[in-house]
Amino acid sequence: MHYFKNITIVDKTKYIFVTGGVTSSLGKGIIAASLGKLLQARGFRVTNQKLDPYINVDPGTLNPYEHGECYVTVDGHEADLDLGHYERFLNVETHKANNVTTGRIYQNVINKERRGDFLGKTVQIIPHITDEIKRNIKSLGSKGEYDFVITEIGGTVGDIESLPYIESVRQLRWELGKNCLIVHLTYVPYLAAAKELKTKPTQHSVKALQEQGVQPDILVLRTEHNISMEMRKKVALFCNVEPHAVMQSIDVPSIYRVPLNMMAEKLDEVVLAKMGFDSATTPVADMEKWTAFVEKLENAKDEVRIALVGKYVQLPDSYKSIIESLIHASAYNNRKLKLDLILSDKLNDENIEKRLGKVDGILIAPGFGTRGMEGKFSALRFARERNIPCLGICMGMQTMSIEFARNVLGFKDANSTEIDPTTPNNIVDIMDEQKNVLDLGGSMRLGAFECSLTPGSKAAAIYGETTIRERHRHRYEFNNAYKEQFEAAGMTCSGVNEESHLVEIIELNSHKWYIGVQFHPEYRSTVVNPHPLFISFIQAAIQ
Repeated sequence: MHYFKNITIVDKTKYIFVTGGVTSSLGKGIIAASLGKLLQARGFRVTNQKLDPYINVDPGTLNPYEHGECYVTVDGHEADLDLGHYERFLNVETHKANNVTTGRIYQNVINKERRGDFLGKTVQIIPHITDEIKRNIKSLGSKGEYDFVITEIGGTVGDIESLPYIESVRQLRWELGKNCLIVHLTYVPYLAAAKELKTKPTQHSVKALQEQGVQPDILVLRTEHNISMEMRKKVALFCNVEPHAVMQSIDVPSIYRVPLNMMAEKLDEVVLAKMGFDSATTPVADMEKWTAFVEKLENAKDEVRIALVGKYVQLPDSYKSIIESLIHASAYNNRKLKLDLILSDKLNDENIEKRLGKVDGILIAPGFGTRGMEGKFSALRFARERNIPCLGICMGMQTMSIEFARNVLGFKDANSTEIDPTTPNNIVDIMDEQKNVLDLGGSMRLGAFECSLTPGSKAAAIYGETTIRERHRHRYEFNNAYKEQFEAAGMTCSGVNEESHLVEIIELNSHKWYIGVQFHPEYRSTVVNPHPLFISFIQAAIQ
């Protein structure tokens, strides 16, 4: 299985586990994605996986304030937002197998027990739960499609929720031998009063991991200050890790600098050496395109000011993929993104000029529920009448439709069935029950679907083609009963799913740049392939 002429043959899939200690939110996902990027840049086939310790079957039912955005894979799985990092870094699509929760593990085991698969045996954490965890981990490598599977263990070592996962890692370490490696991420705090860094939390974190039978091979120390070689040797001594395998991950202004920093720390080099690769026959990482992007991002001088109008803006992670897509597009347009997060609940016709009067572009965010819709209507009318570039995503497109119906077509009561199913002028209609039905009982359209673009439309010009495939996560759709009236008034339905006749894209003909999309283009934007819709939106905002 050669990927470069001089690369060592990978005879078996290698498994790397990234665990975290001391505190949550250290950036395990970014370290896992960075390592994946570095190995990929050497010519290896890599995928990332996230194991989440919560009991929800998936994050689809979680409030965005609880867990940030719900990411959607091409095969229609609602997943953890870290999968977005994986795709943005590796430019490789993820699937249902890339995100596993405790809820799904237990659900699978209980279903097997109910079917009689265990032949009457007592079902226990060990071996039944751990076997199911191991099966899910190894499923990605079992088909021979990847050289490396990098699995991030959610939570913090010592948490009761993560114990079965750490136990599964312990077992796999012995089953896989040199084909398994553990990277442990910890925190080295700086005490301002003492004016020094402290390694004791790291020592305790590694001790907790060792007590569960797992010895890390590599330590990555998160820090706000550079860690000296002397301190690294101290950590190595107390944690049974070789000094060259103790690395720092210092705070940086952008997550996209992290892979370059970890390459400077020789993370990929140490990983390959520990897994039996000969450095003389392994290509160096080709990070030329990545470095060019980071330089554009860090060196941009002029700003582009975008207002993101949504109902969850108090937690920016609720719109993580959208924000990162705006960052990608701004950098490629040689601009530094200045993002205004605007709470739609607090927006109205009286304060709209004050809040949005100085922005270059407006993005109306997705969401569920009626809260904040009226504020979105105010923002949309402002953008439409002032000729301000505006992008509506999912519910953003639906509110675009309603605002246009109210203020241009004259349907003053126009709304969606979510507000009042009996109201006439339901511009946004609920999908029929034959489409993907969730356990919750509601209709949900999930995953990637094809969309045909009208030749000569702005959408077709932006994409450079007339057939596209984008990911969805919605219950409601444009009501085709009003399509002719919309188009007669200048709102073109320029993207349609031919099979379901679902309107996917609307655009205002007379406007500088006013486009709404039913799908989520942010899920497809990556560092090396920023999404064309975001690129075009930022270009219009600059002009």
